[in-house]
Amino acid sequence: MTYQLYATMASGIESITAKELQHLGYETRSDNGRVYFEGDAADIAKANLWLRSADRVKIVIGQFEAKTFDDLFEQVKALPWDEFLPLDAAFPVAGRSVRSTLHSEPDVQAITKKAIVDKLSTVYHRRTRLAETGSVYPLEVSILKDMVTISLDTTGPSLFKRGYRLEKGEAPLKENFAASLILLSHWQSDMPFVDPTTGSGTIAIEAALIGHNIAPGLHRKFAFENFEWIDATILADAKAEAKGQEKETPLEIFGYDIDQNMIDIARLNANEAGVLHDIEFKQLAVKDFKTDLTNGVIIANPPYGKRLSDQTQARALYQEMGNTYRPLKTWSKYILTSDLQFQESYGQRATKRRKLYNGRIQTDLFQYWGRPVWPRTEKIAK
Repeated sequence: MTYQLYATMASGIESITAKELQHLGYETRSDNGRVYFEGDAADIAKANLWLRSADRVKIVIGQFEAKTFDDLFEQVKALPWDEFLPLDAAFPVAGRSVRSTLHSEPDVQAITKKAIVDKLSTVYHRRTRLAETGSVYPLEVSILKDMVTISLDTTGPSLFKRGYRLEKGEAPLKENFAASLILLSHWQSDMPFVDPTTGSGTIAIEAALIGHNIAPGLHRKFAFENFEWIDATILADAKAEAKGQEKETPLEIFGYDIDQNMIDIARLNANEAGVLHDIEFKQLAVKDFKTDLTNGVIIANPPYGKRLSDQTQARALYQEMGNTYRPLKTWSKYILTSDLQFQESYGQRATKRRKLYNGRIQTDLFQYWGRPVWPRTEKIAK
């Protein structure tokens, strides 16, 4: 059976997720925070396993316009719920409503739930309450400008939860957001890569996973594994195929931090991810970074200095970055911060700025594109 599917992601990441899906062989259509595509059960497994930048993969059960609760009830009830929910299914319903006539989210949720119960009770000939003691089928009713989307979440815990982060620092970057920054940089596995403020190591670890073409969802579980109508062999086959596509290629990835405690945490996480041998972690201040390597990529998520007391210190770090990185003409640098005065501290206008949301924080990715020289003559420096 072919389903209408969509991946969700942080605002500003849509084009990255769309390219990932296209690379996996799907035709896509993008909307705000969503990228639509079509596929069967095997594609649900494949997308969940491989998407690096997305949050979730959902099945569209139905889409329609509704301006009254009667409309909502009848159109929800008309959907083929017995194709998705077995008799004992537990089906919690989450609700969202934005700029819509039906603005009360609790009422939207309650009406949707009631309509589904009514339909299933009819189909399964039940006069008593549905038990909901079986597997969980997470549903969402989302209304935007009176257009209703009813969806089934196939992912479960967000895709950023790869499973390797055993410990973290004060302001960790989500794994899928870190992967998005790398994909935006167009870094390739034969290029040096530096994460100069590595923290718990997330950016460097995601680079290693990308460099070896390791599926990010390989070691985690998904909600769809418990769906009655998805064969257990589908995910096993997808994982076996993914393992066969991994690449044994030498990588030049470096993770630095001024705090040795964070370096220890980064090593712990990298070891859990199976890529510790691919990354050179070292305690090092930004101002002390030197390299003879060329054509590299630097991606940094430095402290933003959100509090006034931290702003001076953060801007001093940005100045150090400018002094250290500007001479690296063949390197491209990507620095994420919410400080709109970053360029003044760095000492150079960015080639391009891109607005992104790091959680709920609006940030800018300041991009400084290098001028690579070919061929590279130096060897791996590890």
